[in-house]
Amino acid sequence: MYKLIITDSYKKRAKKFFSAHPSVIEQYEKILRILCHNPKHPSLRLHKLSGRLVGLHSVSINISYRVVVSFLLKKGQIVPIDIGSHDEVY
Repeated sequence: MYKLIITDSYKKRAKKFFSAHPSVIEQYEKILRILCHNPKHPSLRLHKLSGRLVGLHSVSINISYRVVVSFLLKKGQIVPIDIGSHDEVY
């Protein structure tokens, strides 16, 4: 099981995102639970990113929205970096 580390900068991004998209909160919470329990679960559509986001991964909340995360595998931690639509986070 992984531990979720929420930074202050991510809290600000998430707060702004959820004020504009409150209907996604329940899906988001479910995705985070799955992510912490099994990051390779197929419903997450987890994949590595490239380019300026190399070293990070993306997880799908739904078809429209993503969470960009960093895995600190040695410490068993997952750190969300950004949240938003495909174009906003990539």
